[in-house]
Amino acid sequence: MELMEAIAGRRSVRAYTSESLTRDQIQRLLEAAVLAPTGMNTQPWVFGVIQDPALLRDLNRRAKAHLLSTIDDASPLAGYRANLENPETDLFYGAPALIVVYAKPAVTSQIDGCLAAQNLMLAAYGMGLGTCWIGLAHGLLATAEVKAELGVPVECNVVAPIILGKPAAWPPAVERHAPEVAYWK
Repeated sequence: MELMEAIAGRRSVRAYTSESLTRDQIQRLLEAAVLAPTGMNTQPWVFGVIQDPALLRDLNRRAKAHLLSTIDDASPLAGYRANLENPETDLFYGAPALIVVYAKPAVTSQIDGCLAAQNLMLAAYGMGLGTCWIGLAHGLLATAEVKAELGVPVECNVVAPIILGKPAAWPPAVERHAPEVAYWK
C-alpha cells in the first residue's frame, strides 16, 4: 500500500467484529508509533494497552459517568447527554482493544504523542485494522485514580485514547475541504 493511499483511506471506525488482536499485531503498531518524530528527540511517549473486555466495559461506564458529572447546559458536550445516559452506549464501539498514548513531560510531548498516534493509526490501516480516537474517554483516563489503577506514572499525561480492531465495515469517505493557504511566497 502506498503512503498516500493509507493517508486517504484511513477512517474513524465505529463498528468492529469480535475478532481479537494478537500481541504481535499490537506490538507492530507500537513499533510504528515510536518511529514518529519528536522535538529534540525526547521520545516522551508511554503506551497502555487494554484488551480485557470487562475492563473496557467498566471504563466505558465510568467514562460516561465522569462526563455527565462535568458537563453543564453551556458545554459543547451537552447535546451528548442522552447518549451518555443510555446504558447501551459504548464509547469504545465494541472494539477489542484500546491503546492509550501518554506523554512524559517534555517541551513538545503533547505534539509528539499526537505524531505517535497518527503513525499508529496509519500502520493499523495498513494492516487492515480500524481505529478511532476516543476523545470522550480522555477525561476519565486522565484522572489520578484511573492512572493509579492502570499503573500509569503520575507525571504522564493522556494524549490519545485509540480503539482498534477488525472493522465490521469501513465507513465511507468524508468530504474534505481544500487546503486553505494563508500565504505562498
